[in-house]
Amino acid sequence: MDEQTPENRSLYELEFPGPAVSGPQGDGPVLVHALEGFADAGHAVTLAATHLREALDCQLVATFDTDELIDYRSRRPMISFSGEKFDGIDMPRLTMHALVDNDGVPFLLLDGAEPDLRWEQFTTAITALAEHFGVSQVVGLNSIPMAVPHTRPSGVIGHGNDASALGDMPRWGNDMKLPSSASMLLELRLGDAGYRTVGLSAHVPHYLAQNNYPGASAALLSALGRVTGLNLPVAALENASAKVIEQVNEEVAGNPEISTVVSALEQQYDAYVEAKAERELLSGDEDLPSGDELGAEFERFLAEHAAEFDGIDLSDDSGESGAPDETGRNESGQGESGQGESGQAAP
Repeated sequence: MDEQTPENRSLYELEFPGPAVSGPQGDGPVLVHALEGFADAGHAVTLAATHLREALDCQLVATFDTDELIDYRSRRPMISFSGEKFDGIDMPRLTMHALVDNDGVPFLLLDGAEPDLRWEQFTTAITALAEHFGVSQVVGLNSIPMAVPHTRPSGVIGHGNDASALGDMPRWGNDMKLPSSASMLLELRLGDAGYRTVGLSAHVPHYLAQNNYPGASAALLSALGRVTGLNLPVAALENASAKVIEQVNEEVAGNPEISTVVSALEQQYDAYVEAKAERELLSGDEDLPSGDELGAEFERFLAEHAAEFDGIDLSDDSGESGAPDETGRNESGQGESGQGESGQAAP
């Protein structure tokens, strides 16, 4: 790493000796970045990254200096008080690990808190790490709230600088201007540096965007496997999703207002899917679209009507925002400003 400048070097500390990350044919590893914060509806990105670290062989590669990257006043760390004294604090972490998939193929995972500061230096440091480890492909994970029912599978939209890497995955297909994130900047800068980049955005029912939603995490990892060839575990997330859906169904059944909204979303979704399938059958020129493609096009339509369902909340009646999860953030994902970061729709 002699080519690094002192400024870049100060952002992280490499483990020594570092783990081997070359593939079976000596090819470079995939780098997956999963930054919590801006586009992490349903905490799907955080849940996916945590699941990968816990389910696969995992070795620490680098630890980033959050004092240089995080604005603690906008995202205040949770501190523990015993009743007499402060006895611990959960500081944000940003790390890179080397993992091995179910087939023994190594890859890199960058996860933790999205940097608030020094984005350009951060992306330059990641680019240097990608060069150091001979990274072959870069994939970013995101999740966004959409006007879709929880009773239908989570769709995933793909984007990136190499259409062949995305295969038949549905795309956004429209020009737009939107607030950026460190994850988006990573995709842009690494693409400019010559790396093949992919972004995956899972869809979370907007009325569950502040609750853990493992179904979207499972969808992200399944899509990640398709675009990279990695063999990743998803069964535990799918089982957790089934339990969440059961709990949500029980709560929805007891709330006529929410039940009406969910029923309307189901009817709109199913009607659109049926009409789309009929049009494709009548055209006879193309294969039937996948469920993800249908869902993506429908979700773009529904996004225009998301305001009709604002204010629907499935949290308990106490008004609490939820206990902190394993990341140390409460389920609202709110910073001091009170704006839940996961509520911002972005690729």
